[in-house]
Amino acid sequence: MKTRLIAIASGALLTATALTGCAAGSSENDSGIGDMAGMDHGSSSSATTTSEHNQADVTFAMDMVAHHRQAIEMSDTLLTKQGVDARVTELAQKIKAAQQPEIDTMNGWLSTWGQETGMGGMDMGGDGMMSQHDMEALENAPGAEASKVFLSQMIQHHQGAITMATTEIEKGRATDAVALAKKIVAAQTAEIETMKELLASL
Repeated sequence: MKTRLIAIASGALLTATALTGCAAGSSENDSGIGDMAGMDHGSSSSATTTSEHNQADVTFAMDMVAHHRQAIEMSDTLLTKQGVDARVTELAQKIKAAQQPEIDTMNGWLSTWGQETGMGGMDMGGDGMMSQHDMEALENAPGAEASKVFLSQMIQHHQGAITMATTEIEKGRATDAVALAKKIVAAQTAEIETMKELLASL
């Protein structure tokens, strides 16, 4: 009888020890889940590449928006005319299609940076911008002559854009803005060569 009581007591002690171990293990597991959840929250937060910027980025975006808008205005003026060389018409349509999405992108950055959008950032005539007199010359040129005027003006306009974009590449901080500047340099350098060839053939 004494032996039986000892055995029962030993069994109860073992059971209590096992239950204590389970409880401790459960607590450790709960703690581990909490730590993992905390790690997930920390790794999920990241800033957009355009949030870190400097004044060069703001100037580039503002000025290039105004620059692009004038290029679209020039293209629209040409596209209303009859008798324009089909290759020049195609180029004007290409310029519009490329530059409007870039305007939208840059205005998005300006909004993110707390800057006003929809404002002309450049004076007429700066960095390849056409003066009012230049714009009138294009508007008044008849179809065949307008092709030449448009190409001559747009070559100058593109050269100004390349100068602006090169400054952004050298001085800008926002990754996306610098990437767009590099894209503009490549695309508009190629278009300048195309326009020179077209102009020589007219």
